[in-house]
Amino acid sequence: MKRVLIVDDAAFMRLSLRSIVEKCEFKVVGEADTGIKAVQLYKQLKPDFVTMDLTMPELGGVEAIKLIKQIDKDAKIIVISSMGHEILVKEAIVAGAISFIVKPYKEEFVVKQLLNFK
Repeated sequence: MKRVLIVDDAAFMRLSLRSIVEKCEFKVVGEADTGIKAVQLYKQLKPDFVTMDLTMPELGGVEAIKLIKQIDKDAKIIVISSMGHEILVKEAIVAGAISFIVKPYKEEFVVKQLLNFK
């Protein structure tokens, strides 16, 4: 079973993603509401992949992606963020994110992206 770390500063988004991830028969091993917590949990939990918001307090998603990639160059990170952040999305892809999902998202699209990891 694939292990997932969900990173988003909005609790309702983490809950929504948890529901979708579990429907795909993946296990949510952790949740973080800041980039700093995301990096700490990544070190501790070593998930198979991460869903990452870009705009968060303390440490943004792009910076968190860079730090996670320093820890594990093979880390698989899917960015999930709102439109209007095109520059951040480009920076996230350059930093090592492998995919991007636009908020608000359709559950079917998220499922399709996640099933690429099975």
